[in-house]
Amino acid sequence: MPRYGLVIDVNKCCGCYNCFLACKDEHCGHDFPGYSAAQPMTGQFWMNIVEKERGQYPKVKLAYIPVPCQHCEDAPCVISAENEAVYRREDGIIIIDPEKAAGQRQIVASCPYGVIYWNEEKNIPQKCTLCAHLLDAGWKEPRCVEMCPTGALAFGDFDDPASEVSKLLASGSTESLNSESRLKEKVVYVNLPKIFISGMVIFGDTEECARGARVSLTGNGEKMTAETDFFGDFEFEKLEKDMDYVIKIDSKGYQPQEIKVKTETDIYLGIIRMKKV
Repeated sequence: MPRYGLVIDVNKCCGCYNCFLACKDEHCGHDFPGYSAAQPMTGQFWMNIVEKERGQYPKVKLAYIPVPCQHCEDAPCVISAENEAVYRREDGIIIIDPEKAAGQRQIVASCPYGVIYWNEEKNIPQKCTLCAHLLDAGWKEPRCVEMCPTGALAFGDFDDPASEVSKLLASGSTESLNSESRLKEKVVYVNLPKIFISGMVIFGDTEECARGARVSLTGNGEKMTAETDFFGDFEFEKLEKDMDYVIKIDSKGYQPQEIKVKTETDIYLGIIRMKKV
């Protein structure tokens, strides 16, 4: 029996909303007895796209994070439901029975990710099913994965060493959306946005961009190096929050610069002028 899951690469997501639209196309106006009742056209986001803006002007980034049901192995919704209205299939997919779950609003409140929605008209909780009805009919992947043009969504058997998702898990680069949840989510992520530090270096005597200046970052047991680009820009990504770092900048013929920072948020150091020796 497979153990299905999703690996989502945030760097590959361009925010096209194809996955969101594919989910609506499949589930709005369509009942799938035993799997789900029809999803309303508005108010529910079985595949939600969270837009996360990062940085400070003029260095601003926008990350798109697809967030469906996480299909947790230790799912709070399963525990909160009465009469087994929410259950985990042998393949790991969490299903809300649309008949048994009637009136059980506590199921919505149990989800720490906020991805279970209440249907007022039908008086039931609803969420992503990973298109279990299609998988049982022989499909290889859910509609959202099928429609992703950039390959940001990878679906497969976590226990199959040959599957793409299994290889990604084995790489050690995946993490859950909430690292503190410990719910053994079956939707995991690659390249979730973290803290970055950037700046622009110029030569103070000429006011020209300092192309090729050596920049290093140390702190929190890390050491990273970079060179400024054609515009004198540099950047360090994937840094931990609330850590102390030291930035050092060197360029031949100029006095070294040292800047101490604490990563309470993304940091743009602005224009850094190098003084001639």
